[in-house]
Amino acid sequence: MTSSPQGTAVRTPGPVAPRGRRGRRAVDVPDLVARARDGEARAVARLISLVEDASPVLREVAAALAPHTGYAQVLGLTGSPGVGKSTTTTALVRALRAVGKRVGVLAVDPSSPFSGGALLGDRVRMQDHAGDPGVYIRSMASRGHLGGLAWATPQALRVLDAAGCDVVLVETVGVGQSELEVASLADTTLVLVAPGMGDGIQAAKAGILEVADVFVVNKADRDGADQTVRDLRYVQSLGGRHTASGAWKPPICRTVASRDEGVDGVLERIEEHRHWLTESGEGTRRRAERAAREIEAIALAGLRARMGEVRGSAALAALAGEVVAGETDPYRAADRLLAHL
Repeated sequence: MTSSPQGTAVRTPGPVAPRGRRGRRAVDVPDLVARARDGEARAVARLISLVEDASPVLREVAAALAPHTGYAQVLGLTGSPGVGKSTTTTALVRALRAVGKRVGVLAVDPSSPFSGGALLGDRVRMQDHAGDPGVYIRSMASRGHLGGLAWATPQALRVLDAAGCDVVLVETVGVGQSELEVASLADTTLVLVAPGMGDGIQAAKAGILEVADVFVVNKADRDGADQTVRDLRYVQSLGGRHTASGAWKPPICRTVASRDEGVDGVLERIEEHRHWLTESGEGTRRRAERAAREIEAIALAGLRARMGEVRGSAALAALAGEVVAGETDPYRAADRLLAHL
C-alpha cells in the first residue's frame, strides 16, 4: 500500500461507472474490498472516504469487511500539542517497518472552519514513508467531534485492519481532557509528555494516568526530563486502577523521537503490554467493550435520524399539545414517541 506524495488518494483513470438516480457513482463494494485486501492504496482510500461521508453503501462495506478484521494491533498516541506526537509516530512507523510490519496511520486533525477538512495535514509531515508500499497514512478531520477523534475512526480502523495492516497507529488531535476517547479505541494507549510543560501534574488533573498503558517522555534531551519522570512516578504512587492486584503498571520510557532514540524501548514495552493483554484476558474485554461502544454509537445515530424524520410531524405535534394541555407529562410523551419510532 502507498499514498501519493501529498498523502492524498489518486483516483484510478478509466471508464466512468454508471451513475444512480441521484448522480452518484455506483460502488462495486466486493471489488473495492478485494482490491483493498490486495494492498491497493486507492481502494483503501476510497473505502475510508465512503466511511467518512456516511455513504449509502456503508452497511454493505461493513458487512464485507467484517470477516477480515480483528487481526491488527491498535496503538493510540495522545498528549498535549507540542509534545511531538507526529514525530514519535514517524519514528514508530520506521521501527515497525524495520521488523517487517505493515503499518497504517490514522492522524486525526482539527477541522478547518472553512473547508471542514483536516487542518494540520500530518501526512505532509510524514513524508519519510510516502513512498513505502507497506505504509498507509490518512489524515482525518475531526469535523467538530469531541474526544480527539473523528466519528468515523472506528470504521476507518476496520478498513485498515481488513487491508492487512499488522499495526494501526491512531494519533489524536491532542485537545486536553476530551482526548481520552482514544483509550476506548486502542489496544495500547501511549501518552506522550515533554519536559517543561508541567505534563506530569497535568496528567493527574486530566485523568490521563487512568488511560495510559505506556508513558513516553519525549524530548528527553532537554532540561527537566528527570523532573518530568519523577512527577509521573509520583502521580502513579497516588493510586488508581493500575495499583490493583495483577494490574498493568504503565512503564515510563524516554525518547528523543527526532533522532529515533529510545523508540526500540517503547516498542519493547508495547510488546510486553500486548502479552499481558493476552494472558490476563484484558485484551478480549477491551475489544468487546470497543465493539459495544461502536454498536451503541451506530444505534444512537440511527435514532437521531429517525427523530429528524418525526420532527415537525403530526404525531409529535399532537404529543406536544397534550403536554401543553396538561393531559400528559413530557416523560410519558417521550415514551409514546419512542414506541411510535
